[in-house]
Amino acid sequence: MRLKTSPISSPISSLAFAIAIAAGSLVPAATSFAAAHAAKPAAHKQPAATAPASAPLAGETAVVGGPPALAAKAWLLMDFDSGEVLASANPDEPLPPASLTKMMTSFLVEQALRSGKLKKDDLVSVSQNAWCRGSSTESCMYLPLNGQATVIDLLRGIIVQSGNDASKAIAEHMAGSEEGFAKLMNAEAKRLGMTHTNFVNPTGLPDPDHKSSARDLAILARAIIRDSSDYYPIYAEREFKYNNIKQGNRNALLYTDPTVDGLKTGHTQEAGYCLVTSSKRNGMRLITVILNTNSAQARADQTRSLLGWGYANFEKANPIEATAVVAKAAVAFGKADTVAAGLAAPWTVTVPRGQKVTTSVQVNPGLEAPVAKGAVIGKIVAESNGKPVGETPLVAQAEVERAGFFLRMWQHVMRLFGK
Repeated sequence: MRLKTSPISSPISSLAFAIAIAAGSLVPAATSFAAAHAAKPAAHKQPAATAPASAPLAGETAVVGGPPALAAKAWLLMDFDSGEVLASANPDEPLPPASLTKMMTSFLVEQALRSGKLKKDDLVSVSQNAWCRGSSTESCMYLPLNGQATVIDLLRGIIVQSGNDASKAIAEHMAGSEEGFAKLMNAEAKRLGMTHTNFVNPTGLPDPDHKSSARDLAILARAIIRDSSDYYPIYAEREFKYNNIKQGNRNALLYTDPTVDGLKTGHTQEAGYCLVTSSKRNGMRLITVILNTNSAQARADQTRSLLGWGYANFEKANPIEATAVVAKAAVAFGKADTVAAGLAAPWTVTVPRGQKVTTSVQVNPGLEAPVAKGAVIGKIVAESNGKPVGETPLVAQAEVERAGFFLRMWQHVMRLFGK
């Protein structure tokens, strides 16, 4: 659900504002915080030169005819429900992620809020290292030096404003240093199965060892949507005002596509223009990743094209009715010899439009009583056009109690004789 926001309070119309974001021309008005210090190179900096245009890159997919070719170094389309990659090009190439890094920073903050390690109103101090020096070449929340901000304000500053200062401040608060926080980031990346990722800092500032892949960033986006439902609406917020400085979200699709509700933009000279987006239409949620294209307009256009292609070429299917008994599983040493097995919950898969879905049932070998109702005793695999498209647990639909001593002995004897 989109979180409602107040209208933009400036002479610029909403349409013009969206166009400005898409063109990458909008920079925060922070003259009151300007200083005579030279700014560090930063994620989301806006140099005059743009990244060189990549050649259109065709991807792999199960759909006849293939997806559109996109002028990016890597891209990916993922089904949210199953985590299946529907189409991709160079999905596992480690590339500079720029401020897409901040998805992991915000995710760690969200998980700490969920667990109680952080509270929304906790105050976080702003160190000299975290402080932004007021340059328009750096994405900043514009936190005051040696001041304090609440955790929930910092979270919005990270997600909506892409604040490097907010990211550094919360990293120092949670782990003592950026380096310590990077260890937390990499541990979480490993837990999620992000196998082509290494984080060095919480911001996405350029570093030769700071990399991620399109597949890994989609995995992270899926985890945010799934596990941070209380905070995910923030990713759809179009603007955030802090210290009387109002900044707009750089994700242009939030202004032009009502089905888009996240997630994050990124840009540095090294990374080019990047975008991770999620959209939900007619009960189907898709995640897209675009890495290293040559402009803010290009990343928005390519995302629109990929989403449009995805919704036009895939559909949801129910391989099995929710109440169906799909197998009678043999049970040893129970008061009953078999147990009915089926789904634990309604199950849908995403498949190319018009393709038939087949299923196969795999029961765990050596199933013995007692078996509790609802216990996982195997899995059901769905295939379309010879390719796996999803799987779900196979569960016992009834309880099977363990047989008494003499019945078990008799069953042992029968098994010895192969009966």
